[in-house]
Amino acid sequence: MQVTETLNEGLKRGYTIKVEAAELTATVNDKLKEAQPEIEMKGFRKGKVPMPLLKKQYGERLLGEAMQETIDGAMNKHFEESGDRPAMQPKVEMKDGENWKEGDDVEVEMSYEALPEIPEVDLKGIKLEKMVVKAAEADVDEALANLAETAQDFKARKKGSKAKDGDQVVMDFVGRIDGEAFDGGAGEEFPLVLGSGQFIPGFEEQLVGVKAEEEKDVTVNFPEEYGAENLAGKEAVFACVIKEVKEPVAAEINDELATKFGAEDLAGLKTQVTERLEAEYAGAARAVTKRGLLDALDKLVSFDLPPSLVEAEAGQIAHQLWHEENPEVEGHDHPEIEPTDEHNALAERRVRLGLLLAELGQKAEVEVTDAEMTQAIMNQARQYPGQERQFFEFVQQNQQMQQQMRAPIFEDKVVDYVFELAEMTDKEVSKDDLQKAVEALDEE
Repeated sequence: MQVTETLNEGLKRGYTIKVEAAELTATVNDKLKEAQPEIEMKGFRKGKVPMPLLKKQYGERLLGEAMQETIDGAMNKHFEESGDRPAMQPKVEMKDGENWKEGDDVEVEMSYEALPEIPEVDLKGIKLEKMVVKAAEADVDEALANLAETAQDFKARKKGSKAKDGDQVVMDFVGRIDGEAFDGGAGEEFPLVLGSGQFIPGFEEQLVGVKAEEEKDVTVNFPEEYGAENLAGKEAVFACVIKEVKEPVAAEINDELATKFGAEDLAGLKTQVTERLEAEYAGAARAVTKRGLLDALDKLVSFDLPPSLVEAEAGQIAHQLWHEENPEVEGHDHPEIEPTDEHNALAERRVRLGLLLAELGQKAEVEVTDAEMTQAIMNQARQYPGQERQFFEFVQQNQQMQQQMRAPIFEDKVVDYVFELAEMTDKEVSKDDLQKAVEALDEE
């Protein structure tokens, strides 16, 4: 077998791999001899099938296997000896493939772009600023008020008041189809919030304007796809007796409210709210610090980039931005989108930083654990209520999807590793200052 270099220009590499026919024949014969003791064929005892017959029966398939194994072995040996790491899957083509016949030598052309050598970076010399925001008393009070709003109570309206959307109507009701009551169609002292969508479409809207002690017939049609077949698509009349009309009121901010949210008392709830707010601020501040780190790294390093990676990234950026500007186009049936100079510049930055972070992570032996991957999958699975198991199984069987989910986890772990080494200075700022810094990230 011979490996001859045909291209070495920048990061582009090209090689011809030649495998002599005799080498392939020897490999095929070795495979046949290895398998012969276990092969049975009509007219012959196990292990006694003549070699020429075996070759006629299995030779073509084994020749293909031998070619693939020999070429793969040559490629692996080349990468081990050269130290090259291909940026993308190498392109492999067989010369004279259509005219090749058994007994000919095999010549294969392999081409790829090598990943560049990443220069050393003095991480301890990087200076970063971390914005720190303390939860102000007014912010805590606002958060408590929002909690009280979600834990709203209802109090009776003045006698004779008409029910509004959002009010709670307490009522007795009996539903009938063709004059006959049906199972599950009755209730007593039932509290229904108008506009909640708790009842079938059209029901709650007809109760807007009712008063306490009023009787009201509500006529609705069950949806065609309703769960109970005996009711689906049928018209029903509900005789409703309104007992009370109540208006929503925010719950009082006190110890009772605190217990509803798992705290022992109001002081404990305030502590929980303060910690949650400051955790949110810390998350936003981290995003700002991360951008600062990436900007610093981008200025510190410069190296050749594999054109194929930049081209693919620029195409993806252009495609994504086009869809954001044309949200009405859901599929990919649209004109070809050409990346602009701005897209190419952004792609170069992303590829450069991606390669650098990958190198830093590899040297620091940063790894994404199975537990971290499982947690990430579970978090995404929650976006598909009722289909969590199917999503989990889909990801487990899809290597590309796993890589897409693993990449941001790996990047964040590398960023945290660099944060520990860099010179970090805390800067206490207001919530508004942090908000402006976060908004600036989206504008860049």
